[in-house]
Amino acid sequence: MDKSYNPLEIEQRAYARWEERGYFAPQGDGEPYCIMIPPPNVTGTLHMGHAFQDTIMDALTRYKRMQGFKTLWQPGMDHAGIATQMVVERVLNSEGTTRRDIGREKFVARVWEWKEESGGQIAQQLRRMGASVDWSRDRFTMDDGLSEAVREVFVKLYDEGLIYRGKRLVNWDPVLHTALSDLEVLTADEDGHLWHFRYPLASGEGHLTVATTRPETMLGDSAVAVHPDDERYKHLIGQDIVLPIVGRHIPIIADEYVDPEFGTGCVKITPAHDFNDYEIGKRHDLAMYNILTDDAALNDEVPEKYRGMDRFDARKAIVTEFEKLGLLDQIEDYVVKIPRGDRSHTVVEPYLTDQWYVKIEPLAKPAIEAVESGAIRFVPENWSKTYYDWMYNIQDWCISRQLWWGHRIPAWYDDDGNVYVGYSQADVREKHELGTDVELRQDEDVLDTWFSSALWPFSTLGWPEKTKALDDFYPGNVLVTGFDIIFFWVARMIMMGIKFMGDVPFREVYIHGLIRDHDGQKMSKSKGNVLDPLDLIDGTNLDTLVQKRTTGLMQDHIKPKIEKATRKQFPDGIDAYGCDALRFTFAALATTGRDIRFDLGRIEGYKNFCNKLWNAARYVLMNTDNLSAGDVEFTAADRWIKAQFNSTVAAVHSHFASYRLDLAAQAIYEFTWHEFCDWYLELSKPVLQSDSASDELKRGTQRTLIEVLESLLRLLHPLMPFITEEIWQQVAPRANIQGDTIMLQPFPEVDASADDSDAVSDIEWVREFILGVRQIRGEMDISPGKPLPVLLQHSSAEDRKRSAAHASLLRGVGRVESVTVLDADEEPPAAATALLGELRLLVPMKGVIDVDAERARLEKQLEKANVDLARTNGKLGNDKFVNNAPVDVVTKEKQRAAEFEKTITQLNEQLEKLADLS
Repeated sequence: MDKSYNPLEIEQRAYARWEERGYFAPQGDGEPYCIMIPPPNVTGTLHMGHAFQDTIMDALTRYKRMQGFKTLWQPGMDHAGIATQMVVERVLNSEGTTRRDIGREKFVARVWEWKEESGGQIAQQLRRMGASVDWSRDRFTMDDGLSEAVREVFVKLYDEGLIYRGKRLVNWDPVLHTALSDLEVLTADEDGHLWHFRYPLASGEGHLTVATTRPETMLGDSAVAVHPDDERYKHLIGQDIVLPIVGRHIPIIADEYVDPEFGTGCVKITPAHDFNDYEIGKRHDLAMYNILTDDAALNDEVPEKYRGMDRFDARKAIVTEFEKLGLLDQIEDYVVKIPRGDRSHTVVEPYLTDQWYVKIEPLAKPAIEAVESGAIRFVPENWSKTYYDWMYNIQDWCISRQLWWGHRIPAWYDDDGNVYVGYSQADVREKHELGTDVELRQDEDVLDTWFSSALWPFSTLGWPEKTKALDDFYPGNVLVTGFDIIFFWVARMIMMGIKFMGDVPFREVYIHGLIRDHDGQKMSKSKGNVLDPLDLIDGTNLDTLVQKRTTGLMQDHIKPKIEKATRKQFPDGIDAYGCDALRFTFAALATTGRDIRFDLGRIEGYKNFCNKLWNAARYVLMNTDNLSAGDVEFTAADRWIKAQFNSTVAAVHSHFASYRLDLAAQAIYEFTWHEFCDWYLELSKPVLQSDSASDELKRGTQRTLIEVLESLLRLLHPLMPFITEEIWQQVAPRANIQGDTIMLQPFPEVDASADDSDAVSDIEWVREFILGVRQIRGEMDISPGKPLPVLLQHSSAEDRKRSAAHASLLRGVGRVESVTVLDADEEPPAAATALLGELRLLVPMKGVIDVDAERARLEKQLEKANVDLARTNGKLGNDKFVNNAPVDVVTKEKQRAAEFEKTITQLNEQLEKLADLS
């Protein structure tokens, strides 16, 4: 093995070998195990959330593969309708043209061209993360097979009356010119105004005052509503209002939706431009006046002077006109909930338009029952409540989008407006006996991206064909995803899976938290805190990092701030940590929490862990190169490490079963670093370096070293695939293990025969003994290499037996010169003491240290500590400092005072011990 660990040299070579040899494909006759990757957008690049999620899925897949399951981790990408269309439109705009200039057919061709050249970058990045997906089954939501599945589902749902077309109010994005689902709309509080308008009564006997945050919509008002029990207005119900500016007579209606305590108790009703008003309009059979164009400009339904005006320009003009008419009652500042499109960030308008819908209630009911019955289990379980909250209040799903990129709706219209749904135009003509004389045109809209994504668990396996893959891998075992797409994706997959496969799409849904920065902030381009997983793997210089964080920002004014913060946080750029260190960091962070803070200090620590494992492997290989066949005898330390490893294996299995990768990582880390490397390797040296140890004992320790290391590599492989593969290739032949790769080796299982309570008790005693001696060395500033005599006071027969049996370990590892048992009534000499239960470990100080020199050293340190404490207490006793200094500065001074007091106490204790030696 190379002297030092170099992840960049190892990782890509190992992955290429795995992929080339087909190790990721389902193998063997074991029980099937399947995870469906949440398909990343074809426009996407690997971000920290992807890398975290993919680490979890890969660890589970590798674990099950090594357990003998026939594993499939299904890869693929989503065509990402809106996102991809926006990207390609920007490319066209940079060329001085638009999609409308070149037409639909050529635009779609350009999107496919872009997809082949630039899309799919994330697939290469997944390889860098060690993702063991079966690339031979890679799917794309727009490929032929998945498109056939989409048409099949649409037609069947339509034929059953579960898909319908209707004119309803939708969220309309006037920039992208498409309807959006509620989930694609982000609503946030923004500062605005509330305008109070006077609407004259048609009788000429006064007016009603209404309030609105969107004055321009008054042009589309159909009524004014009051509460039926509101005594102020009861006598006016049924009368008319004359709508200002427009001159239209509109009724005063009674509806219990109105809150009589809010404002004046009168509400203007605009059914075509407000969701609540739309429901009121349906109840009262009101006219619906659509006053907007697709661009959110005013259309021909409004008075001529306002036609063609942008909605916000019209708002100002309307308010001005009301003021001129003397009908503006007041304007007040008001916090308004503003809906914006999650892609365009423009203000979304409620808009009356023809769209396609899925009648959702018949599909939702069995999907709710699936979770209630336990057919699907959420992990952690509390996420099922989030699922229920949405599912019990679910609305019909608007599935049409006014885009060109996506699955075009399989519906055709004749000249009379009749609609025909089928798999193709030919199918439609045959089904409805339409001759060639009937001209048909296909619906212009495409399906919501989430429609095809909802079919992912079975469409990727070949449905609607009956395939072996479907028999083997549907339903899948677990879906691993973030809580942010429970509604977008998880619920819809459950509904579609039950409907078309007769079974749930997966048995468990593991919901993980979202990766945030070290301060708990969401990672975003505008905050300048985004980390690229590949930068953490490969390292990057400061200038490249600054360029990445500032390129593509929409707000130029924040670039200097982000550059300054980046240069301060990463003055030397980012070191190369390697994929394994990053993966182990993600595993260690995979708690059940909602938010996960990513701290570079953790990945630095796990890079050191990789180095520790590498150096341990080098030690084992160097000390087993002469391992020969023959009888073996095992020491207590050999039996102890096997028992500890066995306990670790049991813990890891338990943690994988409960999706607690953080606890699995912790268990492996503790065993590897503290028990195997820190202790067992040291405990092996007295045997291996002894001239008196028998060949059987040496062979036993050598065999234990190589076998425990080999097993440990297999235990660690799902979390750290690259370094374990590299070391295993060196270790396996020496351990007489056959095989080409660690990833197809069996995962360690619990071995009851490895339990050895006697060995565990003995070695735990030895460790505590040595730690006690080390504590004395530290307190008395004695060199680690200086052999020390140890006296045993209040020792039991077991203590005396162990001190004799393990004398070589105490001598070799603890640097104990001798062990002497004191009689029960024997007075010990002046000595430093450590406790081991009832047993007292005494190290005589006479001749070990220069008492006068040690006293002088300690007194000098004590003097300095007292001066520092006095200075700090002086600050804290100054009211001016305490009252005026920043809180964090005062807190820091208080912490310094506490540390100085602790130091003074420890120094005084050491001086007291020295006094006993004088």
